[in-house]
Amino acid sequence: MILYFSATGNTEFLAKEIAEKTGDECLNLLERIKNKDYSEIRSDKPFVICAPVYVCEMPRFFSNYIKKVPLKGSRDVYFIVNSAGYGGISGYLAKKIARHKKLCFKGYNEIVMPRNYFISHYPVQTKDEIKERLVNACEKVNEIADKIKKGEKLQSRYIFLFEKIITIPFNPVWSKYKMKAKDFFTTDSCIGCGKCARVCPLNNIIIKDKKPVWGDNCTHCMACIGNCPKDAVFYGTVTREKGKYNFNDYKYMLNEKTSSAVKNKDHQRRKNG
Repeated sequence: MILYFSATGNTEFLAKEIAEKTGDECLNLLERIKNKDYSEIRSDKPFVICAPVYVCEMPRFFSNYIKKVPLKGSRDVYFIVNSAGYGGISGYLAKKIARHKKLCFKGYNEIVMPRNYFISHYPVQTKDEIKERLVNACEKVNEIADKIKKGEKLQSRYIFLFEKIITIPFNPVWSKYKMKAKDFFTTDSCIGCGKCARVCPLNNIIIKDKKPVWGDNCTHCMACIGNCPKDAVFYGTVTREKGKYNFNDYKYMLNEKTSSAVKNKDHQRRKNG
């Protein structure tokens, strides 16, 4: 079974692609996380856990949920993370989670996807850069799904000691002091639909007088900005200039021609052994 959390669509796309190519089920964990639902999840096929990368690791709320929820049936587990270019120590922590749950760790892979964290100092990617990342991601998914179907282990890069030394103490501090919600606001375009509250994994948004109000427990997932149907949610002055990201705004790039190119490359790769 493919388990995932997705804020702006990148992880959801990858999870559903893997599910389709492996003939497996796909479960969005958002509602379970929001409701603190730790009822067991059962699968006869290997578990494939898909997540984005926040501050060089999987989201802390997501990792904590996976640690607590009982996974029954298959004892094999794969981890797939997607980032804007650096997966950090996600693989190291994924292996620790598998060991904690007494599961057989079958490896993890990183997939580079378009950047959704528009409040960072990085420039907005061009459409050509986004398309290149999406096409490359499709190729990577084909390779991953093929290995999962065969029950093979996933090979990944080596995570150096200095990465762990820097990231493990740094992440909690950054999360506490830098992931603030005070700069989120809405414009007059807001219709009070409440979607931002529904997609917030930490229940950090409430609707008051038909307007969203942010609390103090934010993970900067960008779900509220990326999923607003009226583009009415902003973060300070940064997103007024950069806009927002949602995978659905760019999935048209993976048209039939692009999909065929990916399939042809995958066929050639298999032919070459």
